[in-house]
Amino acid sequence: MTAAHLSGQLINRELSWLEFNRRVLQEAQDPTHPLLERAKFLAIFATNLDEFFMIRVAGLREQVMAGITRPGPEGIPPAQTLALVNERVRALQTEHLRTWCDVIQPALANHGVCVLDWNELTDAQRATATAYFHRTVFPILTPLAVDPAHPFPHISNLSLSLAVVIRGSRGRLHFARVKVPPLLPRFFPLNDCAEDERCERCFAWLDQIIAANVGALFPDMDIAGTYAFRVTRDADIEIQEDEADDLRSTVERSIRDRRFGSVVRLEVVHDMPQEVCDILTENLNLSSDEVFRLAGPLDLSSLWELHRLPLPELKDPPLSPRIPNDWNNSEDIFARIRRGDVLLHHPYDSFAPVVEFVRAAARDPHVLAIKQTLYRVGSNSPIVEALMEAVTNGKQVAVLVELKARFDEENNIQWTRALEEVGVHVVYGLPGYKVHAKACMVVRRDPDGEIRRYVHLSTGNYNASTARVYTDLGLFTCDPEIGQDVAELFNNLTGYFRQKSYRRLLVAPVTLRRRMTELIEREIAHHLRHGGGHLIFKVNQLVDPEMIHLLYRASQAGVKVDLLVRGMCSLRPGVPNLSENIRVVSIVGRFLEHSRVYYFRNNGDEEIYSGSADLMERNLDRRVETVYPILDPSIKRRIKVEILDLGLRDNVKARLMQPDGTYIFVSRGQGEQEINSQLKLLGTGCD
Repeated sequence: MTAAHLSGQLINRELSWLEFNRRVLQEAQDPTHPLLERAKFLAIFATNLDEFFMIRVAGLREQVMAGITRPGPEGIPPAQTLALVNERVRALQTEHLRTWCDVIQPALANHGVCVLDWNELTDAQRATATAYFHRTVFPILTPLAVDPAHPFPHISNLSLSLAVVIRGSRGRLHFARVKVPPLLPRFFPLNDCAEDERCERCFAWLDQIIAANVGALFPDMDIAGTYAFRVTRDADIEIQEDEADDLRSTVERSIRDRRFGSVVRLEVVHDMPQEVCDILTENLNLSSDEVFRLAGPLDLSSLWELHRLPLPELKDPPLSPRIPNDWNNSEDIFARIRRGDVLLHHPYDSFAPVVEFVRAAARDPHVLAIKQTLYRVGSNSPIVEALMEAVTNGKQVAVLVELKARFDEENNIQWTRALEEVGVHVVYGLPGYKVHAKACMVVRRDPDGEIRRYVHLSTGNYNASTARVYTDLGLFTCDPEIGQDVAELFNNLTGYFRQKSYRRLLVAPVTLRRRMTELIEREIAHHLRHGGGHLIFKVNQLVDPEMIHLLYRASQAGVKVDLLVRGMCSLRPGVPNLSENIRVVSIVGRFLEHSRVYYFRNNGDEEIYSGSADLMERNLDRRVETVYPILDPSIKRRIKVEILDLGLRDNVKARLMQPDGTYIFVSRGQGEQEINSQLKLLGTGCD
């Protein structure tokens, strides 16, 4: 069956993503979360939506403008998808703002954190805010008029602006734009003049302070009105690799071009006059469908500022990642890996052993070489520092830095320069593919004279910061066949990507799709002969039509299919005669579920794989990914019990997908004990 024949059997991926962001919003509405954590989820919702418009909506808009009418795999053409997206986004943004204005903001005030509108400030507070405006804000503002002598200014992506309407001497209205400085805090503290005894920390919105004092920018002029607006641009940069002599320079040029991507969304305050909105839409080349009027403050991603307040009583308890029981800091790290494979389950297990692995390799006189892939490493990376130290200690170091990692391009370019300056051999990526694989290999001459390869493989990035908020799996091993596979993978990445087979690794785009297909078909065959077929997949996204069709076939054959899918899922579960044996569960909680696990019962001889790849076309066909087998029986049991079984038993943060693509919370029977899988793994949950 082809993807076209699946029309009507799939959920549109864009609409499925919006359902995921709805689940993020539900976390902000969950009263069991501390208040500042709820504000954090509002910020995450807003940031997610920004990226959705910059990438996914931008792509839909391009298809519509190009006249493409061919439906997607689910049978919906681009124009209809875009209309459905806009309709659902309006409803979600209304709910998002209502949650802030009617729930979180008043609750914060009851706990001494007051975020006030300008008209709520006392005279003393206004005087303090006005003094701040003249002292700090006014000097960096630039009013930009729009008239025959002043063309409409460039509005940068995601910038918050004020549309200032000025009444001329003859009653004619003029338009000017003032950009709210992004380098200044959105929330200005007024702690010294709060008169409400409940209010220990009081804040005013920066944009409202500017609006109240905007007359200082236009002396002797009549300000008719000031209205906030915000622009979102297409940020899905295209890199013409075939024409690139220098990939780094090409990526740098593409980043600069991103600033001038076409506008895909205009957010305005609800009371902006239509004639002012028309000026914006005409100059930004937008239709009325791309304008979103919001009855509340724009850009709630700034609520991250409130989350940084030193108020531990309004936040989750601090995370204290554990060191694995069998990980002895006094033992040589390579000796420990020789004793047997080691699994780390972040953030419950500390990321420190991963850093220590690279650091020990950099300092160990017996280590000959280190090779590593880097996708998103963050701005302050102990891993990169260790790699640079390794070069100064005479090791051979080769690092593949993926310059095309979206929104991390600039950071990664800076790291390539820093690495090259100390002598690291740096590869920028692979033409035509993103290298999303997570692998680190240390080549060492051990005391017994043997040359061994010590390998770390992971589902997540080598990023110490995200390792505290993303759930990921990392495996240390010196299995000879895995080591040989990883060595050959690196040789392919730094040389020419031609190898067509590996011993144990499943590598995209070479063997992963084919082998996953074989493993699912094997499960179907085992079930037809012996019964008891069971597949459990834990992924971030499931949208690949071919893989979905295989899972439908498994269900129709009677195989039990349990899917833990955090985000987009195009598969329709529970449809009679199609997917009645498939259950889809999504867990959204304190941590971002990011690990990928593939379980096959295999007629009792269970197999488990983990790795960097989701079940998406891009991961299977257009990226370099690594999926690795779990060989140690005890680690295999741990993953099955601690991650898969526990996730499927979650009845607090788990949502059950319905055939129409919506989600409901997993129901608990009367008297049934609550199971929050993330809290249980932290050691604080019930079971």
